[in-house]
Amino acid sequence: MEVWFDDESRFGQQGSLTHVWAPRGTRPRRWRQTEYQWVYLFGAACPTSGAAVGWIMPTSDTYCMNLHLWTLSRAVAADVHIALVLDNAGWHVSKGLRVPANITLVPLPPYSPELNAMEAVWLYLKSHYLSNRTYADHEALYAAGCDAWNQFTADPDRVRSVCHSAWVLSALSN
Repeated sequence: MEVWFDDESRFGQQGSLTHVWAPRGTRPRRWRQTEYQWVYLFGAACPTSGAAVGWIMPTSDTYCMNLHLWTLSRAVAADVHIALVLDNAGWHVSKGLRVPANITLVPLPPYSPELNAMEAVWLYLKSHYLSNRTYADHEALYAAGCDAWNQFTADPDRVRSVCHSAWVLSALSN
């Protein structure tokens, strides 16, 4: 049995600004886009093993969630069962959702994003790879999302570190 956390996050041409180091007394300037193209990162991570699985999708719906679950199901060994902790988004509770046999969905209480370890992953990706940038088009968004996800998941220790939280570790050790 492995406990994984799952969530989705949107990013796009109306990106986010974040703090950067600069010489005292200066204000670094960055372009801010106002176009309206987006992509969605679907991600799942295991805070104990450091494994992570992700998809970049054009939208967030039941069909995309089914693809994500199918991929996650095949990413673990055949004898592993996943307890997938996730929020109550509409596509997580849809009647059209097809949950593979080796995954059990564990919904979080409503309005409790602080309990989902993937929220820290989105914050990390946006602050380290996806902020203070402009994107020419949809392909540039996909490329940036893939690059950010691949750099993040290349090091299992980084995944463990970012997904680390005291309540997760104490719950998993019991």
